[in-house]
Amino acid sequence: MPASIRDELDILDQAVLSDVVVGELRLSPKQALRLYHEMSIHQLGRWADARSRHMHGDHIRTYVIDRNINYTNICTARCTFCAFRRDGDEDDAYTLQYDQLLAKIQGLVDIGGTQILMQGGMNSDLPLAWYLDLLREIKERFPQVHVHAFSPPEFLEFVRFFDPPGDGLEKKMRWVMQQMKLAGLDSVPGGGGEIFAPAVRRKIGLGKCDAHEWLTTMRVAHELGMNTSATMMFGHIEGIADRIHHLELIRHWQDRSIADFAPDGGGRYKAFIAWPFQRENTPLGRCKEWGRGVGDDPGRPFPGDVVARLDGSGEKDQDPLFGRRVRLAGSSEYLRTQALSRLYLDNIYSIGSSWVTMGPHIGQVALNYGANDMGSVMMEENVVSAAGTTYCLNEAMICRLIRDAGFIPAQRDNEYNLLKVHADADSPDVRVDDWSRFRTQQLDGQQPDAPPVALTVGAGERAF
Repeated sequence: MPASIRDELDILDQAVLSDVVVGELRLSPKQALRLYHEMSIHQLGRWADARSRHMHGDHIRTYVIDRNINYTNICTARCTFCAFRRDGDEDDAYTLQYDQLLAKIQGLVDIGGTQILMQGGMNSDLPLAWYLDLLREIKERFPQVHVHAFSPPEFLEFVRFFDPPGDGLEKKMRWVMQQMKLAGLDSVPGGGGEIFAPAVRRKIGLGKCDAHEWLTTMRVAHELGMNTSATMMFGHIEGIADRIHHLELIRHWQDRSIADFAPDGGGRYKAFIAWPFQRENTPLGRCKEWGRGVGDDPGRPFPGDVVARLDGSGEKDQDPLFGRRVRLAGSSEYLRTQALSRLYLDNIYSIGSSWVTMGPHIGQVALNYGANDMGSVMMEENVVSAAGTTYCLNEAMICRLIRDAGFIPAQRDNEYNLLKVHADADSPDVRVDDWSRFRTQQLDGQQPDAPPVALTVGAGERAF
């Protein structure tokens, strides 16, 4: 049973927070908002770290070796925060051939990788058979590789594109997802979470699933026995209350999945990862920062905070500048938000550090602000890097960051089982005698000038 919520208690009282740390008390939305605004970042970090240590111990912090494969950048959605998507007729629009995808996985296996994270644009030209055949090919060639693929927005478009049998979204989604699972899908990533509040989502995610559709997709995955992750992208037009509303929905739907499916071996959210919006090369990034636009009054609340409600009921017309101004999140804002998420999401096992967007050293600091996992030794990434962020870490570097933060690095799998604990002289970072040679390595990705490729689609071929 979930811990109780005592909204009348003073959340700044150390005794109350101690009960939160050991899982005997849950934060209410109002208490979370007060913590965010009234507690210093250092205190908030200490409490989040205490919660993380209670759940994961004092010694080991983890990472995974995987490859982020973006199989297509052709997309029907028009998210204003995205620099990756293409309509399909641009010179740099692409969809990968099977042999290209399989070669990427071989490269992962060659360095000891265990998982692929495979996501792409919502490409209406790809039939269901393309996805099913791809999954079968992957499992035939690489049965040991965990396939963590296709986020809720992709699944919703699969339902729309393929018109599966069933009445209502859940039944249609279940049919599609069952086919994917039988073909080789192992788990579902949490991409497309962004911010759930309708006023925000309608502004930034044109053509993308709404909160209920996103959460329903994950619930179906849990029912089918697959684990998933949850995400949040913040630091744009949303208010602080919108972030807490987002956390509340994830926690609530996690409670439902655990209660309804866990007794029969069902899945759940295994991890939560949050990161700030990266503005470069995006339509949303062209919005003025709050306080720098004509007519802005920095003395009054940010438009997103005016609109935001803890129950998600805010309306865009409550402030004329809502959606036209952004409040970007830097390192302090990121650490504060992550720390709060660790304290709030008492029913989610892992909090992942977002070094990919924040850089290696803030990612390292995040291990003392509630994160227990450094995420992936990332060979390849295209979506965030399209917005100008191109940090890269190999296994030795990520192990050193974890060790220098005061922990023992350990490689994990998607289920958070420990594969290798690096506590001796044979550890990847300990074996390095010249760190300078690591500074010139580049993140692999799709080259924007790559020529169109032919894709086998059913019995015929198409070029993209």
